[in-house]
Amino acid sequence: MGGSHSREELISDSDEEEYEEEEENYQDSKDDTPERSSSGRRPKTPSSLDEVAAKLEALKLKYPTSNTPNPSLKNAVKLYLHIGGNTPKAKWVTSEKLTSYAFIKTAKIDGQDGAEDGEESENEEESGDVWWVMKVGNKIRVKVGVEMQLKSFGDQRRVDFVAKGVWAMKFFSDEEYKSFVSKFNDCSFENTYKMESNDANKVKVYGKDFIGWANPEAADDSIWEDAEDAFSKSPRSATPVRANQDLREEFEEAANGGIQSLALGALDNSFLVGDSGIQVVKNFTHGIQGKGVYVNFDNGNQRSGLNSVHSTPRKALLMRAETNMLLMSPKTEGKPHTTGLHQLDIETGKIVTEWKFGKDGTEITMRDIANDSKGAQLDPSGATFLGLDDNRLCRWDMRDRNGIVQNLATSTPVLNWTQGHQFSRGTNFQCFATTGDGSIVVGSLDGKIRLYSITSMRQAKTGFPGLGSPITHVDVTFDGKWILGTTDTYLILICTLFTDKDGKTKTGFNGRMGHRVAAPRLLKLTPLDSHLAGVNNKFRNAQFSWVTENGKQERHLVATVGKFSVIWNFQQVKNGSHECYHNQEGLKSCYCYKIVLKDDSIVDSRFMHDKFAVSDSPEAPLVIATPLKVSSFSISSRR
Repeated sequence: MGGSHSREELISDSDEEEYEEEEENYQDSKDDTPERSSSGRRPKTPSSLDEVAAKLEALKLKYPTSNTPNPSLKNAVKLYLHIGGNTPKAKWVTSEKLTSYAFIKTAKIDGQDGAEDGEESENEEESGDVWWVMKVGNKIRVKVGVEMQLKSFGDQRRVDFVAKGVWAMKFFSDEEYKSFVSKFNDCSFENTYKMESNDANKVKVYGKDFIGWANPEAADDSIWEDAEDAFSKSPRSATPVRANQDLREEFEEAANGGIQSLALGALDNSFLVGDSGIQVVKNFTHGIQGKGVYVNFDNGNQRSGLNSVHSTPRKALLMRAETNMLLMSPKTEGKPHTTGLHQLDIETGKIVTEWKFGKDGTEITMRDIANDSKGAQLDPSGATFLGLDDNRLCRWDMRDRNGIVQNLATSTPVLNWTQGHQFSRGTNFQCFATTGDGSIVVGSLDGKIRLYSITSMRQAKTGFPGLGSPITHVDVTFDGKWILGTTDTYLILICTLFTDKDGKTKTGFNGRMGHRVAAPRLLKLTPLDSHLAGVNNKFRNAQFSWVTENGKQERHLVATVGKFSVIWNFQQVKNGSHECYHNQEGLKSCYCYKIVLKDDSIVDSRFMHDKFAVSDSPEAPLVIATPLKVSSFSISSRR
């Protein structure tokens, strides 16, 4: 566990002498000169003054030189490599005292070619499948994009990034640093949207109302500042949120089977959904702990196909005051869509109904389900829930429309489509979530985030443009003022507040935001932590802490990536004067977080309901589930 800045020490030119020995370890054998040969033989005595001068000139290269680059070397930089991972011996070493970078447009991302800065072959241009690639000396060649996790340090004239390792480049002047950042952003835009980076094309991508997303320096950030003031006046403000809060592990429980999902309850129990059943655990103020109760899916109900459907449940939704649970399993492994779900009575441990999704007499699929609102699972009479598919958004009703109980022994009941819309094409919905009043936020494959009011699922009140990465998970605060979207490489935090023409403050769920839209903020891992998390590990399931009461403010954000559970302080992220935002170019990105490292890949990380917070902690416990264990942590306000 730890913060993100512990391994991001300054890189100063005075370090060069200290890292000289390390640098030699990274040089190729072809760079060895006779003077550094390991043969043990003394070099021959030079026979002329010219040879002596040549030897002295070579020796001068051994000593630190000034920061003045070779005037004939274009785009000169100093290159560093990070070694040692997260061990105590981790440090930066000089890889190249003087090298150069170039942006090349090419179809050969991993290959080597002789193209110079900005050049491309005629064949590549005709094929249309070309990309901007950044090349640094002979050591780095990487496609320009968010996967590089590039982080800039304006005060150090330095950028860090990932390219089969963690690298840093230092520039010799402010102008060269700014020129690189500008060119990198232009290349990244073109790689993402397949069009040149200019004002006209940015309007096409973001829309004229959201141009502040492309030019954050000109965006109106006053809404963020107003939101910070409101946060400080919230009922829980008596417990300050400190940057130095600790995470204290309270409980760790072994699971009965491979955990696939986590269903946290706001009442007495929570549930671990595994390969073959559900483990019931008890909710405490310091986390969750096992009760020894286990519900097997093969509980004697021999209805056709039941056991096979339940072999790998991926989604569990609590309902009816947490006495019932809807279990959703993908129809085909590797794809999230399903044609139905099962209703489990938790009190008896029995599957009471197998439901099918249908519309106008035709069986359809769903990719996700959600409660009608943030607190709907606590409603004892709840009978409806929301469904989402690629081009569908709807509400399902488990009550029979004719008031007659269906014969479950002879037929599978079909859920009633009571409200919703089936879009013709192009929405590519991926995920959704609800606010306290039942408004809906939906994330899409193209990165767009749409807001629907409680009165209509046909047309979004507000549509936020994408930043080029698919939204894989989305969450929203209870009051609907903040949205948190998950992409593979970063999280995006959006403020939905705006001031209408009458001077009233509203959210984007209740009205069209117009041109007064604040730029979003990004939450990222540092290049080093991103590299340590693993190449194939991606951000998943980012969400706010759990509040279901008006006037209370969520206090933390949590997401998983590989074996990391990553926690951000919500108030800190919103603070415009926070140190992370100093000297940044483009959208503000926050790198201040705490990491919990587990021994296995994390299935889910979620905060318990706010009611389980205790006096010495400003937040309810954090629950982290891996396939074999579940752990609970308290965020302590004491050192």
